[in-house]
Amino acid sequence: MNREEIDQLLAEINELKCKTQKEIEEARVRFLGKKGEVTRLFEEFRSVAPEMKKEFGKTLNELKQTVSNKIEEMKSSVGEEKSSAGSGQDLSMPGDPFELGSRHPVSIVRQEIVDIFRKFGYDVAEGPEIEDDYHVFEALNFPPNHPARDMQDTFFVSGGHLNPLLLRTHTSSVQVRAMEKMGLPIRVICPGRVFRNEAISARAHCIFHQIEGLYIDENVTFADLKQAILLFAREMFGPETQIRMRPSFFPFTEPSAEVDVSCNICHGQGCNVCKGTGWLEILGCGMVDPNVLEASGIDSKKYSGFAFGMGIERIAMLKWRVNDLRHYFENDMRFLKEFNTSTEV
Repeated sequence: MNREEIDQLLAEINELKCKTQKEIEEARVRFLGKKGEVTRLFEEFRSVAPEMKKEFGKTLNELKQTVSNKIEEMKSSVGEEKSSAGSGQDLSMPGDPFELGSRHPVSIVRQEIVDIFRKFGYDVAEGPEIEDDYHVFEALNFPPNHPARDMQDTFFVSGGHLNPLLLRTHTSSVQVRAMEKMGLPIRVICPGRVFRNEAISARAHCIFHQIEGLYIDENVTFADLKQAILLFAREMFGPETQIRMRPSFFPFTEPSAEVDVSCNICHGQGCNVCKGTGWLEILGCGMVDPNVLEASGIDSKKYSGFAFGMGIERIAMLKWRVNDLRHYFENDMRFLKEFNTSTEV
């Protein structure tokens, strides 16, 4: 080792230029690695005469420091160039476009129905999906052995006692809780998810959504019920919509009726959607049975009321002419994108 060799190496380092991080790392290994040039000089320093160690030791330390500083300087320089290149983009330009999602069609129709009845003065009431037998059946005039219980195949969560738990088969249980807790008069709608043990097909599913309504006050009549349903139908399907009411049976209402609306596709002329009848069934309704009022502590001699219930999927099927109930539950993006509009975010 001699002074000329150190000076030559120092000059080479000062002239060193690297354009990439890879080149910088190669230079670091070449000079400071285990077999690098500077490392070799330090190993040769051991054989330097004692009287020369002070001079060469100081020079080698300065050389190592110069190499380290040079390496760090080049790393910073390459990093700044990358940053400068990135900042050269026009940040005022629009970002990459991405597609907005939309609300589910069942949610859209549910909100439309809620908004309509809110205009009529109805409040929204909700209740638990896991209910007890009393609120789902007994308080609604379903005695333990009543044959009407067979109309609804029920998912029981727990059994073996007098008031078993189950997945509610209708949102009428929310109406019972409203009658128990709310002061009179009562005017509520009860939207929610319900469950029935049914085979899944184009017209049936084991999970679906309902909205039920309840109005209790003094001197409420069947004429009030008919007018409320007519106003709803015209708000939902158009001002020219007509309704008809057919006698039916529900344990919790008497008298009871099924309600049809004039087909909004053929306008009563008959088509494949309404099966040539010109009418489409939308809901069931009736005057609240006095036994149901009394079970909730309401004087049936002073108060009367009406109730109605409809399937949200059913209304959505009529509104958009969907022919298979399963589409609402399969999360097929091709189907859901049909409801993606600029107003639905």
